[in-house]
Amino acid sequence: MKGFRRYFVAGLLVWLPLAVTFLLLRFVIGLMDNTLSLLPEQYRPETLLGYDIPGFGLVLSVLVIFATGVLAANIVGRGMVGLWESVLQRIPIVRSIYTASKNFAEVVFSDSGQSFKKVLLIEYPRKGVYSLAFQTATSLGEVQERTGDDVICCFVPTTPNPTSGYIIAIAKDEVIELDMTVDQALKMIISLGVVVPTWPTDQVEELTAEVPPKSSRENAPKD
Repeated sequence: MKGFRRYFVAGLLVWLPLAVTFLLLRFVIGLMDNTLSLLPEQYRPETLLGYDIPGFGLVLSVLVIFATGVLAANIVGRGMVGLWESVLQRIPIVRSIYTASKNFAEVVFSDSGQSFKKVLLIEYPRKGVYSLAFQTATSLGEVQERTGDDVICCFVPTTPNPTSGYIIAIAKDEVIELDMTVDQALKMIISLGVVVPTWPTDQVEELTAEVPPKSSRENAPKD
């Protein structure tokens, strides 16, 4: 039974990622294929070719997004986007959803700033328990002034779904900045901690030489 279980798990580790990847890609392609409904029926691929070919919607979606980016990057396009946003800002419920979605997209996809560029290790939800977090902001306005500390804002994701989580304001001196990339941290979170990024041996030895183990620090004689 142990041999059967070992081989079964080995086969499962091969097929399960392939199945998940296939299902997600099929879902995304199927969702983007719905953009073909924007075309007049006589110009749709299934009408012109006589049969349906999956993926045309994906190509159309990429072209629409690219064309929108080109339009929004020039003066005329920025004016049109500004006019459209001013209309949305006047609709009570839509205003909140659109603003939050836009801010989140700008934070995640923007190349400027420090948002979602650093992986942090913080003691959360209590002392002695460490959690991975992503730095989102360093200037916190009122929060900064009222706490009296030099604090930063970070996002603590949940696992295995990192799109949900908690916003934490924490003092800078209580944060450990990690060398792992955001992609490596996301893999670790999604895999429930199974996929751990490798760390160069020379860095481990250097850190060990600079910082003694916690037990040694606690047992060290105090002045």
